[in-house]
Amino acid sequence: MHANILHNGRIQASSEKTLSPGQIGFMNGWGIFSTIRVFDGVLFAYERHWARMGKDASLLRVPMPEDREWLRRQLLALVEANSAWNATLRVAVVRNRGGFFEGQGIERDYDVIAFTTDVHAWGGGVRLAIQPQARHSACMFAGTKITSWCFNLTWLEMAKSKGFDEVVLLDEQDRVSECTSANIFIATPEGVMTPPLSSGCLPGVTRELLLSEAGSPEVPIHERHLRLEDLYRADSVFITSTTRELLPVVEIEGRQLNCNEAARLALQQSFSAYADRYVAVAAERGEGTRIHA
Repeated sequence: MHANILHNGRIQASSEKTLSPGQIGFMNGWGIFSTIRVFDGVLFAYERHWARMGKDASLLRVPMPEDREWLRRQLLALVEANSAWNATLRVAVVRNRGGFFEGQGIERDYDVIAFTTDVHAWGGGVRLAIQPQARHSACMFAGTKITSWCFNLTWLEMAKSKGFDEVVLLDEQDRVSECTSANIFIATPEGVMTPPLSSGCLPGVTRELLLSEAGSPEVPIHERHLRLEDLYRADSVFITSTTRELLPVVEIEGRQLNCNEAARLALQQSFSAYADRYVAVAAERGEGTRIHA
């Protein structure tokens, strides 16, 4: 985490104490968040992150800021304060009131907190562990990105203790859903496949962009329920997220996977070109920091 954070419209030192035990959201994981990539001082795909946060906040009854551009300005101020022109930014909106143990003196219905950090070096490929019964696809909260993230962190820590990098999570029908912080894709002779949202997976922004406007016309992508056998038979497997973009999977629980990289590389090239265009247009509109001034 960089030196400064954003807390309710104020830039302050990350070491400064700002929380109270009476804040319901922090004690119960009652909040939503998103992780945004900063490219050259621009919040990449900010509108999509905002839209998903708003949808999740409505479902979870978490109050949200009403003004999308107000929040963008606040986040860009944080980027400037940390000189985080190319970085990872995480923003959370946390509910402060409700439940049985609301503290005294809580003046706000919600808190907005954000921080930046360096972009993580993910390496050339990942090895996955397997976690059955990790997603309940029929749950009304399936696919929401909430601050109560301890299950994901525990599964990830367990996997890393065994030498793996990530975890492929299965739903209650043993279908592939996602990873703890990434969506998953396979390349086949019929095209690229990814689990549908009905698998309980998060509607990741990178996933959404590949399915819509940032994909490659030469590489069709379809939503389809997948099982582990589909991953083992695929020409290649890769995961996607805001911080990873498109990262190949080389192994699942010790089983080496096929590595025909043609589809992933074509999609990565197309996605990178889309990101470059987005950043250029956003900079022209004045939607970045003063690095573009």
